Amino acid sequence: MNQLVSHGLKREFVKADWEDGDEEPSIKTLSRAEAQALRQTLTWFSPWRVIAMQALVGMLCAGVAVAVMGSAAGFWSALYGAASVVVPNILLARGMTKSTSSPMASASGFMFWEMLKIGAAIAMLVIAAKVVPHLSWPALLAAMVVCMKVNRFALLWRGR
Repeated sequence: MNQLVSHGLKREFVKADWEDGDEEPSIKTLSRAEAQALRQTLTWFSPWRVIAMQALVGMLCAGVAVAVMGSAAGFWSALYGAASVVVPNILLARGMTKSTSSPMASASGFMFWEMLKIGAAIAMLVIAAKVVPHLSWPALLAAMVVCMKVNRFALLWRGR
């Protein structure tokens, strides 16, 4: 089991050695003041910031696509690919940023909004050929992959 040990502003994980003893380490309940101090040291990261970065990266992908392909079809295909990632994520973020009353409601709400996100993404891909004239699937898929990878870097933006 890993424990979080705090030394002033520096926090580090320390392994607890359970094999040597029969007892688990005791769990300390935080006081109200300690909990508030901990909340102030934690950095909160808005999902809207990630979505804004995805939209910006999607526009950059569209610019690269028009430069590489030399046609407006590449631009619109890449832009639609970015939109097919960003728009469903907006739905999920909208649903998940609403406050809920219980953990069960939060879990079921997450499942509902995630299924809605997946359905919207699939629907956007199904109608892509009808919405975008002269659709370029490679440009669309490349923009989608790049926009999805923005999520991976969100944790790095938080800092340590």
